[in-house]
Amino acid sequence: MATKGTAALLEDAGIGVSGVEQITGFAELLGGRVKTLHPKIHAAVLARRDVEADRQALRQQGVIPIDLVCVNLYPFQETIATSDVAAEEAIEQIDIGGPALIRSAAKNHLYVTVVTGSGEYERVIEELRSHDCATTLSLRRRLAADAFAQTAEYDSVIAGWMCSTGEQRFPAVLGLTYRLSRLLSYGENPHQQAALYAEAATSQRGVVRAEFTGETPLSYNNIQDAAAALELIRDLAALRPPRPAAAIIKHTNPCGVGVADTLAEAFRQAYKGDPLAAFGGILALSIRLDEATARCICEGRKFLQVIVAPGFEPNIKEMLCNRWKNVRLIAVGEPGASATAGSPGQSFKTIPGGLLVQEPDTAVADPARWRHAAGPAPDERLLQDAAFIWTVAKHLKSNAVAIGSQGRLLGAGAGHVDRLTACRNAVENAGGSITGRTVAASDAFFGFPDAPEILIRAGVSLIVHPGGSKRDQETLDLCDKHGVTCLLTGVRHFRH
Repeated sequence: MATKGTAALLEDAGIGVSGVEQITGFAELLGGRVKTLHPKIHAAVLARRDVEADRQALRQQGVIPIDLVCVNLYPFQETIATSDVAAEEAIEQIDIGGPALIRSAAKNHLYVTVVTGSGEYERVIEELRSHDCATTLSLRRRLAADAFAQTAEYDSVIAGWMCSTGEQRFPAVLGLTYRLSRLLSYGENPHQQAALYAEAATSQRGVVRAEFTGETPLSYNNIQDAAAALELIRDLAALRPPRPAAAIIKHTNPCGVGVADTLAEAFRQAYKGDPLAAFGGILALSIRLDEATARCICEGRKFLQVIVAPGFEPNIKEMLCNRWKNVRLIAVGEPGASATAGSPGQSFKTIPGGLLVQEPDTAVADPARWRHAAGPAPDERLLQDAAFIWTVAKHLKSNAVAIGSQGRLLGAGAGHVDRLTACRNAVENAGGSITGRTVAASDAFFGFPDAPEILIRAGVSLIVHPGGSKRDQETLDLCDKHGVTCLLTGVRHFRH
């Protein structure tokens, strides 16, 4: 028995088949929305073979028992993964009869075999051949468990999509569906086991679905750092005017970042930011890795664990793998705009006994919306540097302060419990590089003018921060006094 499309396929293959409408006595209704939802189908699946009352009911209604149910659900996940899919199209890809049949067969797995994926076909066929057209209970039980897992995933994806397209941002019950992508070499530490799971339905390209090259397996930390590096790179790609960008990440914090007219120069700028911290770091690039940049990466005594890029030109992979035996290369496809800009997704963080959920931080630096609050008016090039270094500060752990100039991160203070120390460390890490037109950015406002004073004494000529402190005016007065420009973004970028 089969529905219309499958029946036609079987007939073309020369296999005898009865259309479902021949069994039920009803043609497909409502444009195909109703096909298998009929007592003669579900009774045939749900009947208990060793219960006389069930067998008698089937005989009275002329129902032939069904021993095997094979269903491929409508491709709802694949449909919504298309960014421009219309709601009406997505709704029509919500399968009703399929999940109902799967659940009926899975419930009655003592007697019925349920098959929900092509990966199981050969195993089922093998059992049918070796067990006189029957299957073992152990296989039926496993297939039933897989079937319920699949329908749970299917419904969860639908619920998530409906919430994302409606006003209910945070549902009363949160169903998350992720599939095992790969086992990792270890977790944050070697004594911890770890695995990478992929979101069931998403249109985003990223590290999870990337192409991996390298002999050494990726660790939990490698994945975290690579994802953090890619997120920063994609935010930098959204800045105007667009320029090639490179970022080196250590423990999810940028330690070197550069933008320039060529990718090779952007990498040099990034590496120059902190060569000591860059050793053993994760490199991310905004455009396809070319030979000139690859040669810059390979020269000297550098060591990089992972390189993330949209792609790699021919022979580049071989060059890099010959340079470092254990290097891992991750090709993520073209990044385009910010990874999170306009994304309807959510950000999750586990805590003991629960889960924190929030919208992702999609704000991209936009100097046109900032307020010039103190000091001289900045020219266009200084504004570009301000947008650049503000973006870097967004990707540092809080409390965070970043200092940069001419498209290069000079020094950063990240993960500090007070902003004063963040400023001191940023200045110290910048060394003697703070000269002339230098920008400092803080991920949150300055509660007191003592921290901005450290930056000004070091030679910073522009400070950008969200503003919003009761003591903002003291910072603005300090900037006016020393001829330092101060821009207020109105947007905070805490990152814990």
